[in-house]
Amino acid sequence: MTTAGGGLHSIVFNGIISLMIKFELKYKDIISSENLLGAWQEFIKDKRKRKDVQEFQYNLSDNLVALKKSLEQKTYYHKKYYAFNISDPKPRNIHKATVEDRILHRAIYRKLYPYFDFRFISDSYSCRLDKGTHRGFERFRAFARQVSKNDTKICWVLKCDIRKFFASIDHENLLNILKTYIPDEDIIWLLGMIISSFCSNKPGIGLPLGNLTSQLIANIYMNTFDQWTKHIMKAKYYIRYADDFVILHQEKDYLLELTPKIVDFLEENLKLSLHPNKVSVNTLSSGVDFLGWVHFPHHRVLRTATKRKMFRNLNSKQGKQKENSAQSYLGMLGWGNARKLADEIQNMI
Repeated sequence: MTTAGGGLHSIVFNGIISLMIKFELKYKDIISSENLLGAWQEFIKDKRKRKDVQEFQYNLSDNLVALKKSLEQKTYYHKKYYAFNISDPKPRNIHKATVEDRILHRAIYRKLYPYFDFRFISDSYSCRLDKGTHRGFERFRAFARQVSKNDTKICWVLKCDIRKFFASIDHENLLNILKTYIPDEDIIWLLGMIISSFCSNKPGIGLPLGNLTSQLIANIYMNTFDQWTKHIMKAKYYIRYADDFVILHQEKDYLLELTPKIVDFLEENLKLSLHPNKVSVNTLSSGVDFLGWVHFPHHRVLRTATKRKMFRNLNSKQGKQKENSAQSYLGMLGWGNARKLADEIQNMI
């Protein structure tokens, strides 16, 4: 397997050997005028009416030139975040960066995503092109059929949730992982500036939920666990979406024995821990809550919290906005057994 201008080499990290294409991207590629302008053009979609975006656009050329110059001279520094809370459905603290910083985030993302996405396992579904929740739970259904031998065997499911995932990512550990992939010291410097721009409760810990770069970096961080789970632990039927993951197997004891190994690996290698109240080993026939739906052998029903959030959002909107949201929800409900819910939404509009 080769690519233009690239060779193959292997790295060893935490005992995992992975074959990978040589990293050819340079710092100048990220901060080029073409890439910054492309990042702006992608960023501005659906944001033209926002005041901070309009202010940046008023002197667009000068602002992009100034950003590029600060990156070339390494005088760039990340500005403070604007923090606000949302319910999704549980409370989440979002941190919004300035327009200039968000353009840089996108410029970094545009260049790094293609390189890293190729290295992720196929069954990682969060924040990736042609993936998402729909692909995730369709894969879950396919795995369930394989494990249960078309419902002739019991299918056991280990369901886990990482406790305060984004708020627990260790900066030093993250940079060490990035350095195993990226030899360019200038790119590491830039990523270090983005990563160190935010801390949760402790210095050197946490990524902001609002950054586009956080989505990619979180997948890079968890790819270490994905590779270990698939290739060292040989968990064939493994699916991860952000901080939630499941492993399906015919043997309950196998999953019970695997769980403490997972706990140890996450703590020792990534300084992460599982949520103590969100680790379970259940049969598929008893229902498995994953990706917003509760899955059974022959059907899936919408999670209660997701249902409440949906109606709460609809009740807060009026007119065309309400109708557009309703149509979006109706499309989502088509992925499961939710005929009564769909009828309730139709009656609302």
